[in-house]
Amino acid sequence: TVTKPPLLWLADLRSGNTDADSSVTLSKAGPGLRLIRFEQGAVPIPITPEEKLELEKSGLRYFDVTEDDLEAVLTQKISNGQYGGSRAIPSAPTHQSQVNPVIATLSQANLKTDLAALTSYKTRYYKSTTGATASKDLLKKLQSIAASAPGTGGKVTVTSFAHSWGMSSLIARIEGTNSAGAITIAGAHLDSINQSNPTSGTAPGADDNGSGCVNLIEGFRKLVAAGFKPTTPVEFHWYSGEEAGLLGSAAVAKSYSTSKKPINAYLNLDMTAWLQTGTTPQIGFVSDKTDSNLTAFTKKLVSTYRKPLSADTFVVANRRRSWYSVWCCGNG
Repeated sequence: TVTKPPLLWLADLRSGNTDADSSVTLSKAGPGLRLIRFEQGAVPIPITPEEKLELEKSGLRYFDVTEDDLEAVLTQKISNGQYGGSRAIPSAPTHQSQVNPVIATLSQANLKTDLAALTSYKTRYYKSTTGATASKDLLKKLQSIAASAPGTGGKVTVTSFAHSWGMSSLIARIEGTNSAGAITIAGAHLDSINQSNPTSGTAPGADDNGSGCVNLIEGFRKLVAAGFKPTTPVEFHWYSGEEAGLLGSAAVAKSYSTSKKPINAYLNLDMTAWLQTGTTPQIGFVSDKTDSNLTAFTKKLVSTYRKPLSADTFVVANRRRSWYSVWCCGNG
């Protein structure tokens, strides 16, 4: 993993790259170039496809804003007075009688089976054929879960969200009694990466992020089986291209923003199985670019439903995570 500042890393890379075009401008990407933003508020920098591949190997955090520049979307929404107005967050959990029976049905065996399926591909790299296959196979599994719905809950739909790179993102939706109401979303990125060899290296991605994906699959499976009928829509998202600069979540978030779909709340699951040896398991919440009231409420969910576990918050140094996309385009 590279430890030097991103711009210094790029300068060093280009000093030994005779193919680098020093004449490119910083305002717009040309054919084949990718626009990269290394930090919030920074001017996007055009890089070549070869440099983008080296960037994927570097471990540096970045946003690929070539197709969907969410920071520009956010700036425009704020300018138009369309961003803000947080949703009402409950002060404490109140649906224990409905939630506890569903929790009792959660299956660790299902988690292991689902994870075995996700890690059976050599890689889930977003441009790979196996990544595309992984998405298609998960789509079939989710559609099978939806087809098994007892018919007593909200309407269940499963769709794929196509991208130009081949590996689709996936969206499963449980309709609310108020179908036009603000959407509550739980999401995770489906792709994986081998930073030494992104295009063809082995990357089963068990923890990053098979763990978050299987949590979503099992939650979706058991809510559907229970005939869950929410007041407002609930969606589960599996994103493609997170490891390449938040590509999939950015495309989905921009689409929702353009369609003026209101977002009630978003929960991102990333590397949920990671545990440092010799430490006590706990659930960690990121505190930057999040709603403090929503985080406080979600911590209460932990203490109410998973009492043996504790909850804590931490700060991520650079927000290259799927929730950043929703944060930029949220609130309808």
